[in-house]
Amino acid sequence: MESLKQGYRSFADRFLRNSRKPTDMVLIAISMSFLMALVGMGLSSVIMNLPGMPFNTRISSPEEAVTYMDVASLYFGFIGIWLLVLLAIIIPKANRPMLKDILPNRRGNTLWGIIFGLVMGFSLNAICVILSIILGDIGLSFAEFDAVKLLVIFATVLVQSGAEEIIDRQFLYEKLRRRYKSVPFAIVVQAAVFTAMHAFNPGMTIVSVLQIFAVGIIFALFVCYFDGLWAAIFFHTSWNFTQNIIFGCPNSGAVSGYSIFRLDAASYGPFFDPVFGVEGSVGAVAILFAFMILLLVYIKKKDLQPRDLWADMDQPSGAEALPTGSAAEHGGRHFA
Repeated sequence: MESLKQGYRSFADRFLRNSRKPTDMVLIAISMSFLMALVGMGLSSVIMNLPGMPFNTRISSPEEAVTYMDVASLYFGFIGIWLLVLLAIIIPKANRPMLKDILPNRRGNTLWGIIFGLVMGFSLNAICVILSIILGDIGLSFAEFDAVKLLVIFATVLVQSGAEEIIDRQFLYEKLRRRYKSVPFAIVVQAAVFTAMHAFNPGMTIVSVLQIFAVGIIFALFVCYFDGLWAAIFFHTSWNFTQNIIFGCPNSGAVSGYSIFRLDAASYGPFFDPVFGVEGSVGAVAILFAFMILLLVYIKKKDLQPRDLWADMDQPSGAEALPTGSAAEHGGRHFA
């Protein structure tokens, strides 16, 4: 019995952190994330049916979305996840440090972080669309431009993309970071869960799995090394908005009923999948992996250290705690 205790203590010292909580165990944390996603969608229906809400709650699939408010309703249907995750962070005192992920800071949660996310999300997606047009794999025609409608839809896309970010890159990632010493482990697991949450999207293939996994790694790198959850949220929002609302292409297998351009013709090509869209193409995977490598090279060159919300709580018994705002807590650099 004593040898078993010693073996566990050796394992714990090597892989586990003092700040860990029982609910941070990988299978429990993953199960909680999936459960909150499911319950959050149900809560969204309740919120959207409140008196005075303008959304069409009868819309349950992209095929049924015809007007711009139908499209906005589909995206706004993720609002319950926001509420549920924030409650799961605020109510338990032990989780409250996670709030630092979403609050303004001088590193990544800045105006520059937002601009960086918007520009990169638009640019990387638009490159794939433009190359597909040049190669003759897709044909687009102008449909409509209405600034007010686009702003409404953008706000709801922000709700949808942000919900996925806070459940994976804020809640799940930070729970894994609190329990396990390995930063790559936390990054890879949350990316795998993010990918699994898209498993039943129409047209999922091995290529689209790789694309979603890659972007899950990229977003986690923003949070881990740049303290930039805002950058991840606006990158995600811009990516979805660009392909689905600007160019009218499928977004993870779903086509919007309202967009600036209309997709008139589509065929398989290196940067486009007719069912899954840009995200299902080999070219998009290559571009995102190249971007990931550049990001990792930059992190290595600048010797950026992973930020750690739990550094103060992870000190051995009797050890002097690190001061608030220490390098261990804020290892990342700002976007500039």
